[in-house]
Amino acid sequence: MSVTTTTPSTAQIYKVALASIIGSVIEQYDFLITGIIAATVWGGIFFKLPGLAAVAAAIGVYGLGIIIRPVGAFIFGHIADRYGRKDAMVYALVLMGLSTLAIGVTPTYDSVGVAAPILLIFFRLCQGISFGAEFGTASTWVVEQAARSKYRAFWGAWVGFAIPIGLLLGFGSVIFVKSLMTPEHFTAWGWRIFFIVGFLVAIVGLVIRTRTMDSFVFEQHRAQTEVLKYPAAEVWRVMPWTILRTSLVNAMFGGAFFLYFVFGTSYMKAAGFAGNDPEYIGLIAAGFMLAFMIVGSLLADHLNRRTILLIAAVVLFLFALPYFYFVNTGSFLYATIAEVIGFGFVFGFGYGAIPTFYTENFPTRFRASGASAGYQIAQVYGGGLIPIIAGQILARSGVKGAYPYIGGLIMCYAVAAMIAILRTPETKGADLEK
Repeated sequence: MSVTTTTPSTAQIYKVALASIIGSVIEQYDFLITGIIAATVWGGIFFKLPGLAAVAAAIGVYGLGIIIRPVGAFIFGHIADRYGRKDAMVYALVLMGLSTLAIGVTPTYDSVGVAAPILLIFFRLCQGISFGAEFGTASTWVVEQAARSKYRAFWGAWVGFAIPIGLLLGFGSVIFVKSLMTPEHFTAWGWRIFFIVGFLVAIVGLVIRTRTMDSFVFEQHRAQTEVLKYPAAEVWRVMPWTILRTSLVNAMFGGAFFLYFVFGTSYMKAAGFAGNDPEYIGLIAAGFMLAFMIVGSLLADHLNRRTILLIAAVVLFLFALPYFYFVNTGSFLYATIAEVIGFGFVFGFGYGAIPTFYTENFPTRFRASGASAGYQIAQVYGGGLIPIIAGQILARSGVKGAYPYIGGLIMCYAVAAMIAILRTPETKGADLEK
């Protein structure tokens, strides 16, 4: 088999980056919409529980979909390292689209009784498995294609761009749909629109991904070397500490996402923000997040990966509790500033370096499996465990009484991330073609 050694052109890198971000935006939209709906709607229609207990149950289901992600990372990481990055991305998008549609048509508790939350949990787990495939493999796909570019972190950050773009679409569509109907109609059936639309748009993303090339690094690797039979298992045997150490970094981002997005939305409503104000604030923060992510990725190329990640971790640690004081003022301006700093900057600036940070820490033979595992196991004790713990705190302490405990918990994750970053070698300029 002939092996190409030609450096991909900017246009070829762009094509892969575009295919990656389009699919990732769809998945982020579906997953982030789920977070909004879980925090505001599901408790009342899928669980026959009093008050905050129903909200806690709904947030718990949201958390289950995060905890299951490592299963998807293992399954699709294996596919990506054995058969190709593009194939794994196509299959993952199919599963995401179908599970999202299924959630959108799940009957309520009043219609089918206890079968309603059971079905919701099952479809949410399927959604989580598909999402477990997305980050590690999509990052590997793009970063490998840009392996010889001096803007490798910038191109890798395109995978991260999907998060603020998905948030903008998510918050924007919620505000738009809510403006067209009464709150009662939105709770009764309006929320289902987002999941059905997510499925339809996933079809478009699927077409785009199937028409895109695989990364040139993987194609060279496959031509020159026999691919591993069980790459997802092999990476755990060879590099377990690298997986665990890098996972601590994403655990911090999982905590930041829950603190400022899922819990933060509920907290703003409890603090007296009326109507769509929390969604408007989230929309503004998402716009800033995209800008901060571009800046963070360019600085990651100019400086290094670790400096960018450390700055994000320090700001998260320092701002975890002050965030709530800003929100408690009841001022739209102060709450927006808090969300822009806590969510927009911490998440956006740090994520500018995250895709390259993960992919550069693993060799080609099991890069997608390693990046996916390191990124997604953090969801077990980070993004997924935090909503479950917070849900219990919320049920016992009330929304306003819960914030010191939740803020303190997030600070612990920030400290753990700082330690992990400092103990991880800098990878800027690493040779990805081996």
